Amino acid sequence: MKDKVPSGFSVPKARLIQQKLSKKIVKRDTFDFSRLKYVAGVDVAYIDDMAFGAVSVHEFPSLSQVEVKTAIVKIHFPYIPTLLSFRELHPTLSAIKRLEVLPDVFMVDGHGLAHPYRLGFASHLGVVLEKPTIGVAKNLLCGRVEEIPKKAGEFALIKDDGEVIGAVLLVKEGQKPIYVSIGHMISLETAIKIVQITTKEYRVPEPIRAAHRAANEAKRRYITHERDQQ
Repeated sequence: MKDKVPSGFSVPKARLIQQKLSKKIVKRDTFDFSRLKYVAGVDVAYIDDMAFGAVSVHEFPSLSQVEVKTAIVKIHFPYIPTLLSFRELHPTLSAIKRLEVLPDVFMVDGHGLAHPYRLGFASHLGVVLEKPTIGVAKNLLCGRVEEIPKKAGEFALIKDDGEVIGAVLLVKEGQKPIYVSIGHMISLETAIKIVQITTKEYRVPEPIRAAHRAANEAKRRYITHERDQQ
């Protein structure tokens, strides 16, 4: 099923929004790391014209899950590479609005500054929420890495035209690395530190993994409900 392009939407208009919002990104810590209490992960699942946003809040650094919320919404934007944040904002914000516990930092399954237009989903979400955000992606979207880390815990900087836009981090030897970037209101150094602490056995930080499970569980419940209604 093809996505419907919303009235008034255009790629040039979206690019102008990206350009405007990217200038608002704060690339330094705006919080006291020693007082960091709650970290949340967000993710979105899809089926047909429906999106399932999820947010999972965890205590830091124990990673005990405190709260999880989901939201089901109609998809408003088409799938366009490098413009995914416009598609994912609505379901994500709908889930976040249901939270009772306010996270100190949000972790996103996607890029932040490490984006061709310097406004990946992590940065877009951070600017809209006015909260610290971190991008954690499984693949490199833009920029270059001089050498991929070989030892667990090591990282290398991602650069694009001489600008540092993120870091490639090896969590565990034998696994593929992950790509960490500033979303908003946080330094790259602190973003890497938080990702290292929240990533245990698996490649992806636990708050994001939990949000991924919640989004897909909401999707499964929806499919079952729709099937039972037939």
